[in-house]
Amino acid sequence: MTELTLSIIKPDAVAAGHAGEILTTLEQAGFRIRALRMLHLTKAQAEGFYAVHREKPFFPGLVEFMTEGPVIVMALEREDAIARLREIMGATNPANAAEGTIRRRFGTAITRNSIHGSDAPETARFELGYFFSALDLV
Repeated sequence: MTELTLSIIKPDAVAAGHAGEILTTLEQAGFRIRALRMLHLTKAQAEGFYAVHREKPFFPGLVEFMTEGPVIVMALEREDAIARLREIMGATNPANAAEGTIRRRFGTAITRNSIHGSDAPETARFELGYFFSALDLV
């Protein structure tokens, strides 16, 4: 089934100049970029996006990291987009990610792992709506 998912190229990967390689990897994996935007998240925007993690001990560091520089948010489409993106990204901890995955190639730590991807259809709907209007996704 064709579906949409959200992905974010995180500040570490943007700052290191890996955005182009990550976009190429995604396109070569059959993803169609339906919407794309570069922005610098404010503290309030990062807190809103990651609100589900507000009570977790890593929340303040996550917000600080996600606001330290520009990110690239994108709506990606393909067959089984959510599951396929999770495979291509690799494990959250780059040290445990499979060879050739985005996180293995470009991540440097569990907290600086270069890319985010929605983990379920409900999450994807929320995350896509957080950054894109319905008009952006036509």
